Amino acid sequence: MRVVSLVPSLTEAVAVSLPGVLVGATDWCTHPAGLDVTRVGGTKNPKVDRIAALAPDLVIANEEENRAPDLDALRAAGLEVLVTGIRDLPQAFRELARVLSACGGTGRPRWLDEAEAAWSSPPVPPGRTTAVVPIWRRPWMVLGRDTFAGDVLARLGVDHLYTRHTERYPRVPLEELRAAAPDVVVLPDEPYRFTADDGPEAFPGLPCALVSGRHLTWYGPSLARAPRVLGEALRAARR
Repeated sequence: MRVVSLVPSLTEAVAVSLPGVLVGATDWCTHPAGLDVTRVGGTKNPKVDRIAALAPDLVIANEEENRAPDLDALRAAGLEVLVTGIRDLPQAFRELARVLSACGGTGRPRWLDEAEAAWSSPPVPPGRTTAVVPIWRRPWMVLGRDTFAGDVLARLGVDHLYTRHTERYPRVPLEELRAAAPDVVVLPDEPYRFTADDGPEAFPGLPCALVSGRHLTWYGPSLARAPRVLGEALRAARR
């Protein structure tokens, strides 16, 4: 089986579970460390000719990470493309199992069982917390409706304030985000790399939780540790 992955989290899931199956991945596929495969461009601009030259049996993609015209071009080149759709945690577990099976897996990897077990009873504080969750600045963009990261946070007791917005990733003026007066501002380190010196200063007087974007937004082996890692970061912000 020869597989090309256009989704960083799926790249990690396949590489860890089925060593040797991946022959190509995007420039943004950073895990597992030292992954030795052909790089095929970005998630939004994959190089179709380079992917076709690898002669993969399957290309794995995601409806949100990858653009429909690029996937259509891959199909036009005669390649089979599996497109995942992941908006919440249960869907993530189902889609991960589907991807691994399509890539030739014959059983469930241990990390997937560990991840499901970790999320069956995640650490939830006694009271729920409200939040805004910026994912970009210049312009400011936040989590809106129907997102995987929003579902992850909700399961950890955090209700982000734009969950009913008409858009999934709305642009919201900074003044409005401040005026929303959340209990905490959750600042992940991807897709925008918020840091202690870049982000919290925009929200004076509000607690800010700097969290791992990989544990907040990736669906793969990182899910097994995500409840603990994210929970610790959220608790630290409220102390």
